[in-house]
Amino acid sequence: MTWTGRRRAEIPLVAVAHGSRDPRAAATVESLLDAVRARRPGLPVHASFLDHAPPSPDRVLQGLDADAAVVLPLLLTAAYHSKIDLPGVLAEVRTARPRLGLRTAGTLGPHPLLIAALERRLAEAGVRRGDPGTAVVLVAAGSSDPAANAVIWSMARGWREAGWWGVIPAFASATGPSPAEAVAALRDAGAPRVAVASYFLAPGHFADKVRAESLSAGATVVSGVLGAAPELAELVLHRHDEALAGPPQAAAV
Repeated sequence: MTWTGRRRAEIPLVAVAHGSRDPRAAATVESLLDAVRARRPGLPVHASFLDHAPPSPDRVLQGLDADAAVVLPLLLTAAYHSKIDLPGVLAEVRTARPRLGLRTAGTLGPHPLLIAALERRLAEAGVRRGDPGTAVVLVAAGSSDPAANAVIWSMARGWREAGWWGVIPAFASATGPSPAEAVAALRDAGAPRVAVASYFLAPGHFADKVRAESLSAGATVVSGVLGAAPELAELVLHRHDEALAGPPQAAAV
């Protein structure tokens, strides 16, 4: 098995999403992967889910008619799922299929293409990029991993440079501020308009909760989830290519 030359175009990409009981989530993941397939015809692309929805990544990987695969986490930050859950699954797959070559790509975020996708979704909601009359609340799911939350704070600080009235982060769970608290803080500070940017891959409980709470707190608009934005399809392929171009990975990865 090699990772270079003609074989690279034939090595399957197994995308691993979080998973949700909400059927809209799996449908959105499939739409994103359809966009990936359209950008690179001939690349075998498979969807899998860590929880709540089939198929599981171990089932997909063990059923592959191939001797190698790139495993790509469809996760917006590196946290428990990418650091603990996914490596555990891959360890089991390596035990069951020791001759299957695996490379694990990085999580989708952070990356500038995600900011571009967020700006696309805000524009679709009627918010011009970098509008100095608009403050933005960047809302992520939230994590028990402080490093993952710190990434969102860093993204918000960097995004201020686009010209917005201000940008602050908020979290749907695990930590604060909540979206409602962040919206209220910006309004109290005098922001003429508050837009909420939804840093979620797919619709579901968190995205619905954020929309309702943000609008109740006085947000002017709440953007849609990132979904199958062209920037995400491009980013998936970028992470895939990074994994193929990188050095060999230890079996424990």
